[in-house]
Parts: sequence; structure tokens; C-alpha cells
Amino acid sequence: MDTSGYEKILRDRQRELFRRLRKIEDDFEQPSNPDDEDRAVERNNDEVLDELGQVGQEELKAIDAALDRIAKGTFGTCVKCGKPISADRLASVPYTPFCQECAAEL
Repeated sequence: MDTSGYEKILRDRQRELFRRLRKIEDDFEQPSNPDDEDRAVERNNDEVLDELGQVGQEELKAIDAALDRIAKGTFGTCVKCGKPISADRLASVPYTPFCQECAAEL
């Protein structure tokens, strides 16, 4: 399997996530607003940013694992059953370690 296209997609997504996470960190470092109502809105925004940051970190871990599988020559093979992962599945979730059938069982 030629993985060069997937590696580019994964590295591009990795860079995008790093940029977003850096922006989230910058937003957290902004001073709080002295107005009580504005602070309440900021706290709600912080919760959303925190959740986005956690999701981004999880996706980065999955991307790192996929890049590791590319390096090892196992990319595109289900880590659970050992069958090939369909091109359609890899196109929609390029960092997936599971074929459609094994993913459905989780």
C-alpha cells in the first residue's frame, strides 16, 4: 500500500491541530474580564475550549499512532483482526487503527 498520500494528510492535520491547540492555550492565558457577567461567559467559553483541547489531544495521539504504523509498515491493516482497512474508511478517518467491522464492535 502506498502510504505517502495518507502521511501527508496526517501531517497536515497534525500541524492544524497544533495551531488550534496553541490558539486555545493563548486564549486561556488572556486576563479575565472584571465584569461579573462577562466572566461568566468567559467561564462557559473556557469549558468549550477545554473540551476542544481534549478532543484535539486525543486526535493527535491517534495521528501519532497512525504515523508510527506507517513507519512500521502496518498502516492500513486492522490492529484487531489483521484484515485490510478499506480505502473508503481510511479516506474518512485516516488515523483509524480498525476496519469497519472491528470498529463497530467497540
